[in-house]
Amino acid sequence: MNIAHRFAVALLLTVVIAATACTPKVEVHGFIPDDELVKQIKTGQHDRTYVEELLGSPSSIANFEGETWYYITRRTETLAFFEPDVKDQRVLAISFDVGTGTVKEIGTYDLTDGRPIQIVERHTPTLGKQLGFLEQLFGNIGRFSGGETN
Repeated sequence: MNIAHRFAVALLLTVVIAATACTPKVEVHGFIPDDELVKQIKTGQHDRTYVEELLGSPSSIANFEGETWYYITRRTETLAFFEPDVKDQRVLAISFDVGTGTVKEIGTYDLTDGRPIQIVERHTPTLGKQLGFLEQLFGNIGRFSGGETN
């Protein structure tokens, strides 16, 4: 193999590796039932048992002013080492009446309906002595006597 041929193979290999490294990793989590199944659910007529038999168990259950079942799906793409980017998110929310246990309301939500949450980053100070790196590294030297046992 001559030098030009080796260079061409190395260049081709580099291009292939670079191209596959830039391909985003797609992940899909959760489950949203088919629209035709959801249309079969009638408010005021069907109960939790019917909904679970038709759609399966929900992704999450919330107990706020009654009971609401959530069926959630989310599709994200991650490119190389960057944070995942949410490309699609859908939520089917089915609320039940507290007294009768029948379906009260059915709502569908997508990514545009969500609100970003501002995370507060604080550090809680710990009580006690703040040790430096060297104090942590050499702190136990000389603390234990190796000679006597009781």
